[in-house]
Amino acid sequence: MIRPPVCRLCRAAVNDKGISVSEQIALFPLKTVLMPGCHLDLQIFEARYLDMVSRCFRQQQGFVVVGLEQGSEVGTSNLRFSAIGCEARIIDWQQRDNGLLGIRVEGHRRARLGKVDVAADGLVTAEAQWLPEALDAPLEAEHDELLALHAALQEHPLVSNLQLPPVDGSQQALAWQLAYLLPLSLEQKTSLLALTPPLERLDRIGDWLVQMQA
Repeated sequence: MIRPPVCRLCRAAVNDKGISVSEQIALFPLKTVLMPGCHLDLQIFEARYLDMVSRCFRQQQGFVVVGLEQGSEVGTSNLRFSAIGCEARIIDWQQRDNGLLGIRVEGHRRARLGKVDVAADGLVTAEAQWLPEALDAPLEAEHDELLALHAALQEHPLVSNLQLPPVDGSQQALAWQLAYLLPLSLEQKTSLLALTPPLERLDRIGDWLVQMQA
């Protein structure tokens, strides 16, 4: 059985009665981190994931993209992944020129991952506790440089092809999209995913950018 490491930064989601809310959900371990509101294109060819996508279509449910810290994206041997991931919902699909299924997913809720199981077909599932989100806030003048950086990133063809939704003056949207698009390490991106306040996420991104330019 594969067990993810404990994430000390994560908190369990609770319902309006203060009771922890969780459900068993399929995992898609990748060497990248999906962020809420962001888009990711995936090519599906393994039988376990083709079956998973089929169930997602039929049951109108998602799966969790989780950062792969050790092991291969293909197979289930010696996997170690982050203890927090992001729910992915399929928003588009197509048959690619190579005959494989291509899907585009959008990030939704953040999930803290608990007990892990591996099905007979190799599909990894985990108990997911959905994390609450902080209230959004408008961007301030101090965020102008980050907003300009975001605009510059949008000019790249690979980014423009993702058709990310407009930021529209939102701290939350700007923070998630910068965390997703900037060339940060898997560990850095995972730590940003674990943060709840958008202003704290923007501040940390700003600090890292200063360090990168030093």
